[in-house]
Amino acid sequence: MSGPFFDELETRDPEARERALMAALPAQVAHARTHAAHYAETLAAVDPAAVASRAALAALPVTRKSDLIEQQRRVPPFGGLNATAPAGLARLFASPGPIYDPEGHGRDWWRFARALFAAGFRRGEILHNSFSYHLTPAGAMLESAAHALGCAVIPGGVGQTEQQVRAIADLRPHGYGGTPSFLKILLEKAGELGADVSSLTKALVSGEALPPPLRQELAERGVAVLQCYGTADLGLVAYESPAREGMIVDEGVIVEIVRPGTGEPVPDGEPGEVVVTTFNRDYPLIRFATGDISAILTGASPCGRTNARIKGWMGRADQTTKVRGMFVHPAQIAEVVRRHPEIARARLVVSGEAGRDQMALECVSAASDAGFAERVADTLQSVTKLRGTVTFADAPQAEGWTATIVDRR
Repeated sequence: MSGPFFDELETRDPEARERALMAALPAQVAHARTHAAHYAETLAAVDPAAVASRAALAALPVTRKSDLIEQQRRVPPFGGLNATAPAGLARLFASPGPIYDPEGHGRDWWRFARALFAAGFRRGEILHNSFSYHLTPAGAMLESAAHALGCAVIPGGVGQTEQQVRAIADLRPHGYGGTPSFLKILLEKAGELGADVSSLTKALVSGEALPPPLRQELAERGVAVLQCYGTADLGLVAYESPAREGMIVDEGVIVEIVRPGTGEPVPDGEPGEVVVTTFNRDYPLIRFATGDISAILTGASPCGRTNARIKGWMGRADQTTKVRGMFVHPAQIAEVVRRHPEIARARLVVSGEAGRDQMALECVSAASDAGFAERVADTLQSVTKLRGTVTFADAPQAEGWTATIVDRR
């Protein structure tokens, strides 16, 4: 970890990288089939030794993130996708849905150190980590990466804005990790309080979109922001370099872009669903369909890294969306409705600009008084872990509703 690159893998000849990935793939497929119940079933007829090319990989079935909630209900706790028994893991997380995610033992298990390094973090620095530490894995993802780099961590988590600002002013961290919208909130609060948070000069953000105006606003406040893309299931998938021309695919995964709803790869440059295969031994996800839309960028990054690049997050292939860095699923809205029989129909409308996400549950309901709205709002927060408002509509108004979640951002 010296110079501009995390390691020599980042500047490999692309053909050498591809040969190494394809050489390692058969053993990972065999491991998944032998040790993970889901793959023992879905890959039963597959000869792992024959899965040594992208064409052979593309012939394997896709496992969809959107199916995980139901799959984990049938086969708890991880839907048969884990190759390590729960008691042999380091941590077990509960993401909204709920979807349960494992973390195994080992240094930088989620592989986020590479993204932190690209964002400018180095040994001996301090990271203020405002990703959530409560049940969900984002806080642990970044903390383990920072420790792998040799950085100290302030475990800020989410909320308690004034206390976090005071900690930044007193402890003088070099950079920030978290969602871009919360970084904006912290900087604004520091201005209100007259607190000196000028030690923050860089940030690695994720969990939500980073619109160019927000990136520019943060830069004007003295913080150079790069973003990365990962999931609670896969760890790091891709990350920005200082060139800021797309996101570079992580060295520990194989990324395919496929036609949504299928497993068929699309030509480079064409948008499609992000499908990822990992080399993780505890959670060996093979052709895991994220539900996110992106596209392969042609050519190499000007920064000198030679791996493939994706455009970054371009939307969702399903109705699942992210609000303040947390996934919200149609099944969660159905659960809210189930708990309140008075509701005949409902949809969640998400709005907001520059990271200021807002969500409102619009309901057709036999009850519509303020007390009922408050109870439904409490249920919405309990199920999604996010605050939202509740409004009511007449049945004729709802005739045009075609989706459970409507994202207007």
